[in-house]
Amino acid sequence: MAQKLWEKSVQVNEAIERFTVGRDREMDLYLAKHDVIGSMAHITMLESIGLLTNEELQLLLAELKNIYVEADKGNFVIEEGVEDVHSQVELMLTRTLGDVGKKIHSGRSRNDQVLLDLKLFTRTQLREIAEEVNDLFQTLQAQSERYKEVLMPGYTHLQIAMPSSFGLWFGAYAESLTDDMLFLQAAYKMCNRNPLGSAAGYGSSFPLNRTMTTELLGFDSMNYNVVYAQMGRGKMERNVAFALASIAGTIAKLAYDACLFNSQNFNFIKLPAECTTGSSIMPHKKNPDVFELTRAKCNKIQALPQQIMMIANNLPSGYFRDLQIIKEVFLPAFQELKECIEMTTYIIGKMRVNEHILDDDKYKLIFSVEEVNRLASEGMPFRDAYKKVGLDIEAGNFEHNMQVNHTHEGSIGNLCNLEVNELMKDVLLGFDFDRVKEAEARLLK
Repeated sequence: MAQKLWEKSVQVNEAIERFTVGRDREMDLYLAKHDVIGSMAHITMLESIGLLTNEELQLLLAELKNIYVEADKGNFVIEEGVEDVHSQVELMLTRTLGDVGKKIHSGRSRNDQVLLDLKLFTRTQLREIAEEVNDLFQTLQAQSERYKEVLMPGYTHLQIAMPSSFGLWFGAYAESLTDDMLFLQAAYKMCNRNPLGSAAGYGSSFPLNRTMTTELLGFDSMNYNVVYAQMGRGKMERNVAFALASIAGTIAKLAYDACLFNSQNFNFIKLPAECTTGSSIMPHKKNPDVFELTRAKCNKIQALPQQIMMIANNLPSGYFRDLQIIKEVFLPAFQELKECIEMTTYIIGKMRVNEHILDDDKYKLIFSVEEVNRLASEGMPFRDAYKKVGLDIEAGNFEHNMQVNHTHEGSIGNLCNLEVNELMKDVLLGFDFDRVKEAEARLLK
């Protein structure tokens, strides 16, 4: 059995070991290639302050690149008896290079190492989420333009209210995503700060060059105060979880609308046939299972910030093992959300709409406001116009004109999709993803 990094003369009881390690070895597979990248930056800095020779650095970098390639392919394995990803990487280096492999831990703790891994992993995932959200945004924008002339009923209290359009409906969710992305950008910027060098939360007596590792890894800045760097464990995950929950909230609402509008009672939209499932006894059924599962998964993601808070919010400063459990709910959430966004983008792109919904007389009262406004525009006081139309409706004498003339910004006749598109462009530019990509590419060169 491989020795633990912290183990000395006394071996831990096997049941205690199983309990304390928990699912950490499984969760650490998410972090493997990021642990390697972080180690490459750290040892480059160690060489610059004289704790490694240039020859040792080159040997270590070459072997770490080999490990990175395997991790990137999904071939990295944490062996039985090895506690975590950090121990596995160090073990692999020591097997290949001998004692030089044991030198990579100088000037850091597993505490700042896992902090760094989590940040490198998270910023990569946030970039992928942002790209997926932008794909969905563009699809919603395209459908908004395609169907901008097609009217549909708008609802308040689930009662027919006023004329809306599919341009407005699709476009509303597109604009919602711009706010979600702003939240995501804030989470990314809080994440993209370097904790490396904070060690166990109290720094190191080695003359570390934290500015160097910050630049090597493409961070915007560092977590300067070493105690705060450690306090950021759990806080970063919670903040990111709130951003993920914001996106999930938009998608859950869209999924609910789509399920409702796809039902025969509404008959507003048709989902692509390949995205529906049948019944074991009812041959006519075409169930919107994909959107129902999307709604459930997104609602689960909206609970993620609370899960993280319940683990972390009663801890004082300093490291505690409680924080390990956050990995179990946090790390898998990105893939689950990405899959929900991908499914939603696919279905929205293939969705077709009913272009004759308002031909049915049951919707005629949604034009009552249009009639009130027409009378008011011709000089009748608004309250009198409102009363007249209301009395006509009660008497069964209301006649409606289906012409809608909305011209103000963001209305049926002026969707402002171009302006919303510019909002999204500005937010995407604010992430500055290229800086990180270029930094990591230089390390792996």
